[in-house]
Amino acid sequence: MTPPTNRPDRAAALHKARARATATPDDPSWPLRLAEDLRNIRADWKTSAEVCADAAWAARSAGRSVLGLLSPEDVSATDRDPITARILAHLYLSAFRFDFRCPTLQRLIEQLAQTARQPLDCYTRALYAFALLGQSRPEGLTVMDEVLATAEEHPKTLHLLLHGLWLGQDLDEGAERLLALSSRPALATGTGTDPIVLFRVAGALRRLGRYDEGLSAIDRAIDCRPPGDISVHADLVRERSLLCAARDFYQRRSPARTSSGVPS
Repeated sequence: MTPPTNRPDRAAALHKARARATATPDDPSWPLRLAEDLRNIRADWKTSAEVCADAAWAARSAGRSVLGLLSPEDVSATDRDPITARILAHLYLSAFRFDFRCPTLQRLIEQLAQTARQPLDCYTRALYAFALLGQSRPEGLTVMDEVLATAEEHPKTLHLLLHGLWLGQDLDEGAERLLALSSRPALATGTGTDPIVLFRVAGALRRLGRYDEGLSAIDRAIDCRPPGDISVHADLVRERSLLCAARDFYQRRSPARTSSGVPS
């Protein structure tokens, strides 16, 4: 099949691929169909990452995780063309990310790196950084910096790294690195309007003891959600409760100080 070459045709083909990937979650063949659709338009790693992360999340939300449809052998097979192999890896590995199964994710990517016919793409390396960061392993910061050098302000990749820093609660300077990452150009506008960025920022501020700033961020996150959207509402409310509890505990122990740690 000749791939679409002009932008309108390619955009239409990409829209169709996205729609088909999420339209029938009960169909066990949809991951392979998505791989074929994206291969037909010669999707680069960025497009693959964007579509596959969303598709893996949608499948999980529908109770039809990709983990029940693909296997490690599907991802590590050496007889597939590079584009198909990359797409299936993005789908399968993203499912482990959303389940927070960091040790397994780390192991799978290390095995993949040994068998892959070419170097791992930027997003797969970002998933590896996430797996390490999520375990609060300091080498994850090194991998993250290597990814950032080639990610070209790709939003999905930056969100993935932000997620890893948020999950790695015991990382030295992890909260500071999260705040620095949130200020990069591709995410900076999100610190005012993207509820997920605001949610991660609020958690980092809580870890730093900046409770009032954290509450301001989480309140903006809640306010930014579309009316009636409950997809992450519980997570936002939980973070707000954690901030309030941490602030109240700190103030009871240090009544002469403000929540910023400065003597009043």
